[in-house]
Amino acid sequence: MTDQLSLDPVSAAIAGCGLVAVLRAPTADGFSAVADVLVAAGVTALEVTLTSRGALEAISGLRRQLPDTVVVGAGTILTEEDAKAAVGAGATFLVSPVSGLGPQPVPYYPGAFSPTEVHAAHRAGAPLIKLFPAGGLGPGYLKDLRGPLPDVKIMPTGGIGLDDIAKWLTAGAVAVGVGGPLIGDAATGGSLTALAARARHAVDAVSYARS
Repeated sequence: MTDQLSLDPVSAAIAGCGLVAVLRAPTADGFSAVADVLVAAGVTALEVTLTSRGALEAISGLRRQLPDTVVVGAGTILTEEDAKAAVGAGATFLVSPVSGLGPQPVPYYPGAFSPTEVHAAHRAGAPLIKLFPAGGLGPGYLKDLRGPLPDVKIMPTGGIGLDDIAKWLTAGAVAVGVGGPLIGDAATGGSLTALAARARHAVDAVSYARS
């Protein structure tokens, strides 16, 4: 179990949930309904990607809609302008597939792939580091990475299926980011009932890994 006492409140909330639902679609129109289903199933960390049209409005809306116990962040942050706009919309954390942004007023989770990149992000003060794209690497990579870097808190994202969640957490991940395999087509008119089943599966996987 991750030492949450060493984390800021938002990062600790993400670590506590163990799962970040990554909301990505052509438009953010369906994110409100999707978020309600996810939260009802026990997913309390949501990342709205800026590649979704209307993402900033969706972040603001979700912050008003959801309980304070749910953290809502912005993903695919590539520039300082993206970061400023997302924070202005109410994002409580920022996630990027790359690194390089300066200090931010909310927790910022840069992307990294190699040990050198992970170590650099850690030294720069990132509370969590997004291992991306993680799917092709596998949980064994994380286990090997944490050997020489045991204090680095890693959040694998990209290409992680529902049946992979427990494996990554067991390998030492603080949390995992899951997009398509969890959200499916629910944000574009697909079944919310099916989404609820997938969300329960994901939450159960976290519980199983930590039992």
